[in-house]
Amino acid sequence: MSAGAREIAPTNIIRRRNGGTNNENVNATADRFRDRFEKASIEERKAETTTMVNEYYDMVTDFYEYGWCQNFHFAPRYNGETFYESIARHEYFLAARGGFMEGDNIVDLGCGVGGPARNMVRLTRCKVTGVNNNDYQIMRARRHDARAGMTDNINYAKADFCKMSFADNTFDGAYAIEATCHAKDKLKCYSEVYRVIKPGTCFVLYEWCMTDKYDPGNEYHCNIKHRIELGDGLPEMESCKQVIEYMKKAGFEVEEAIDVIEQFESSSIKSIPWYQPLVSNYTSVQGLRSTPVGRFLTNIMCRVLELLHLAPKGTHKVTEILEEAADSLVLGGKLGIFTPSFYIRARKPVKQA
Repeated sequence: MSAGAREIAPTNIIRRRNGGTNNENVNATADRFRDRFEKASIEERKAETTTMVNEYYDMVTDFYEYGWCQNFHFAPRYNGETFYESIARHEYFLAARGGFMEGDNIVDLGCGVGGPARNMVRLTRCKVTGVNNNDYQIMRARRHDARAGMTDNINYAKADFCKMSFADNTFDGAYAIEATCHAKDKLKCYSEVYRVIKPGTCFVLYEWCMTDKYDPGNEYHCNIKHRIELGDGLPEMESCKQVIEYMKKAGFEVEEAIDVIEQFESSSIKSIPWYQPLVSNYTSVQGLRSTPVGRFLTNIMCRVLELLHLAPKGTHKVTEILEEAADSLVLGGKLGIFTPSFYIRARKPVKQA
């Protein structure tokens, strides 16, 4: 396969897994996943959140690594800044605002395959415990840590955000990057974070939210929101204001709450939209993947790999789900009704009520 073809087709899905989704079950999983969104109510989705999110990441992790490397999140980008530089800066901002330092023991909520955790260690020399409820992602994360020589700096706990096994006041801080949107109950999730971090320390995060521009009475807006939830395996997205309220109810003092996307867009400093990597164009490899030609080639390649039994049956259905998500994320971004980067710094009081 030529280098160009490798850039178009997610050839890492060829890997046979020792854990995660069974190679023969992706087809059924993709169909079941879509049915949950087309036929189930929001409450029914929330009741099945753990299963739904696990199935989602079993399906898409390899595709995410293909498209986003090891850091599964967006970032607004300054003109002249590369995509990967913007991703790192976005993470370093949280480390700085959280006051993370060498020797600190920090918890990463929804650590993915460990990309941000490794950057946190490189920047601050802290220790990181990644919380993840997906076995396959933890396996991938440990493999990446070993290659980076960071097995002594990072460890993982398989756990639900809303029910962690850590003792009270264990950590010197916490962060989450576009991950707690998967929590079925944000108040419980934030309350658990409050419980496990020490008094006086901070929880910093980027949350996926619907902005004030979102109109729940607008059918077009609602459809975009639903398609984002479908394509990204989310129980339900809520407003920025609601997220702040949950933080306060959990006991936190909310010190900062900013829509980073809006801040970039309103600044006089020129920047590139966070959704630009999802916009189709023929001038970059990332943009090419989103063009009709790129999507056609990816779909064909996935079907060929399925026929050759080099990829799980139904892999092409996963690409279709992700394409729907990409289109809806771009629409939500252009309309300003959705933000992937609602930043909050919340502090656990030294003296608790």
